[in-house]
Order: sequence, then structure tokens, then C-alpha cells
Amino acid sequence: MTPKKKRFYLLFSAFTFLCFIVGTILIVLQDNILFFYTPSEIFQKNLKKNEKVRLGGLVEENSIVRNDIKISFTITDLKKEIEVNYEGILPDLFREGQGVIVKGYLRNDIFQATEVLAKHDENYMPPEIKKKLEN
Repeated sequence: MTPKKKRFYLLFSAFTFLCFIVGTILIVLQDNILFFYTPSEIFQKNLKKNEKVRLGGLVEENSIVRNDIKISFTITDLKKEIEVNYEGILPDLFREGQGVIVKGYLRNDIFQATEVLAKHDENYMPPEIKKKLEN
């Protein structure tokens, strides 16, 4: 066998092996590739009991109810909405009408959040930098 053919077979084998590995990873991850589900998708998806997922959407206006460190609010994707219960301290950017991603599980059509992440829009700028630019 010539060195050229050996090189070709080696590269072909390496490429085939790489494709096999990538395919296997994609099959294993399947649904977990998605960063978060919307409320509409959560109700369509058959979740196993206590299956942890991420839920994303907008905090509905006038839906935040605080009771000490227990907070309940509604997340919407403008089609469906889901009630979320959370116990803990919320991020500073959390407010009505703002995008959030919550991590937790669905129990009796109420999402029990274990972590809340507030999203900011693409125009966000830290206050320190904003003051420097204004001067």
C-alpha cells in the first residue's frame, strides 16, 4: 500500500470515528440540548416525576406575591402561563415584564423552582460604565 493510500485510510477512519462520537453524544443528550422550555412546551412534554428542567419566559404583570422568603409568580410565553413557587432570594434584575429562567420541577401543574436567573436585554450596561460614558 502506498503512503498516499495509508494517509487516506487513516484520515477516513479518523473522520468516521469522529462522526460516530458526535452522533452518540447527540443521541444521548437528545432533549437536554435545549437550554430551556417555554410554558407551552412544559405542558406538552410528559415530564417524569421530579424531573429537573429549565423553564423560561416573561414574569407576568401583577403576578408576584411575596411571603417572607417564599415568592410565587407567573411565567408566560404570551400563549400559556404557569405558576412558579420559589423560596430564597431573587436576583436584582428580577421584576415584572422581565425575562427569567427558572430551574426546578413540575408538581401538580405548579413549577417548584430551585434556582431563578433573571435575564437582561441586549442593551444592558453596568452602572459604572454608564456613568463613565456619560462624563
